[in-house]
Formats: sequence, C-alpha cells, structure tokens
Amino acid sequence: MDWQNVAGSEVRGMRGGKVCVVMPTYDERDNLEPTLSDLFARNVGVDVLIVDDGSPDGTGTAADVIARVIGSRAGVPDARPTGDDESEPLWASSDASVSTADLAMAHRINKCTNGSHLYVLHRESKQGLGPAYIAGFTWALEHGYDVICEMDMDGSHRPEDLSRLLRVLEERDDVDVVLGSRRVPGGSTEDWPWYRDGISKAGSFYSRFMLGLDVRDMTSGFRAYRAAVLRRVDLNAIEANGYVFQIDMTRRVVDAGALVQEVPITFPERTRGKSKMDSTIVREAMGRVTVWGIRRMLGKPLS
Repeated sequence: MDWQNVAGSEVRGMRGGKVCVVMPTYDERDNLEPTLSDLFARNVGVDVLIVDDGSPDGTGTAADVIARVIGSRAGVPDARPTGDDESEPLWASSDASVSTADLAMAHRINKCTNGSHLYVLHRESKQGLGPAYIAGFTWALEHGYDVICEMDMDGSHRPEDLSRLLRVLEERDDVDVVLGSRRVPGGSTEDWPWYRDGISKAGSFYSRFMLGLDVRDMTSGFRAYRAAVLRRVDLNAIEANGYVFQIDMTRRVVDAGALVQEVPITFPERTRGKSKMDSTIVREAMGRVTVWGIRRMLGKPLS
C-alpha cells in the first residue's frame, strides 16, 4: 500500500472535531470533479481520503493530481506554485507527463476546497469494498481524525446529506454512528429500477430479522462514525468483502455499544459509470447473514 500524505498536516472539520470522508474508487474518474467539488463546497474543512484499487481508467492518477494541486495551496514542497495568479501552472517541470485535462480539473476543484484537503491511498488491484474501507479507516484513525465517514464517489450520496449526518454528531453527544437511511420516513431512492429497490428492501428486512437489530437501512454505505467507536471494533477481524460489509459493520458497532441514529436521505441512481453491484455480491451477503443469524439464535458468537 502507498500511503500518500500529499496535502499537508493541517486538518479541520466540524466544530470540535476533524472529519475524514473515506471514498473507495474503481473506475470513477468521471465522477471525481462533480462529487469532490460539491462535497468541498458544502462541507467546509472536511477532508477526503480516496482509496483507489488500481483503476484502469486513471482515477488514481487523476486523484493524485488533484491532491497535489490542493496541497500546493497549503505549501506542500513538491507541488510548487509559480505565483499567486490561479491561472498560472502549479506543477513542477518534472511532472510534464501530467495531462492538461487532469490539471485543469484539479484547478477547478481546488477553487472549491474551503480549507479541505485530499489524500490518496493506492492499492495495486481490485480487492473489494470491505478491505478498501478498512484500509481507509485505519489510515484516518492513525492520522487523528475524530469522525470518519463512508461515502460513494458515484454521486449516489449527496454532499448536502453529508452535512446533515455531521450535524447530528455535533448536536447529539450520545450518538456514535449516523447512518444515511432510505428506509425511514423522509428517506427515498430516485430513479432506481423497481427490482433493485425491492432487493435492497428485502435485504435490509432479512438482515434485521436474522441479526435482531433495529436499524432500518442495514445496507446503507453512507455513514459517519465517531473514531472512538471504530477503535472499539476489531477491524482486522472483518472478512466481509462486498456490500455485506455494511451489514457486518452495523452489527459490530451495535455489539460494541454504539448508539446508531438514522437520518433520512435521498439516494439517486448514478448517472456516470457502472454500478459494482452484481449477483455474487447479493449471494455473499445473504449467505453470511444467514450464518450469523443461525449462530445468534443458537447463542453462539457470530465471529
């Protein structure tokens, strides 16, 4: 793994705490600019860690460019500003291989940062959603963040909803995890095929029943955790790989004594790129939940 502290050491976030949003990526280059620009513009001082699994479309490379341009404004030595004019290049001559398009995109995003920083963690190959988040959580905990979030890069998690999740943690000291929920009053999906919505609802219902939990949207991947509760979870023991990782994390934080608060969100269908959801992911989720549920009913430890 290549841990890149590319944007300096200063971190800010919500009042009283530093916030890092972990965003796994695989072939999400077209979503970098719209998602990051909106996230930074609406969430002042919130940092982002991209965990890229060697995207063939150059997502990781473009993310590096963005991170270095943002870092140059914070005085990072190897991103060398040539002047105060934002129209001037912020790149060393040794980086001539950087594409003009990536550099232009980086400058546009940089204008929205509001004191935020972008970091990039590279992994050599596609290793799955769960391991990507665990790597991101570990990095954020090691770097002293107080709140660590999960968020998709594909535009299905709206940056304005991130602000609402963080506001709950600001206002409620007793809440440990805030979950963006499609399945509570006020929550919804937008432009989803009926069968996908049905599979999601059925999966959450089955997981709640088998695991005995009172969380409506068990598979939501839009979350904000207090670092303290993640420290109480043995992240290295988590083997769940695909979207069942969200179910696994829910049961583990509840077992660790966390209070989970669901906040209604709108979950639109992605408009760029391809979904990573497939039948293999669904089968993995149902298989693991069934085993966990049977062990719970038999009074045995789940893992």
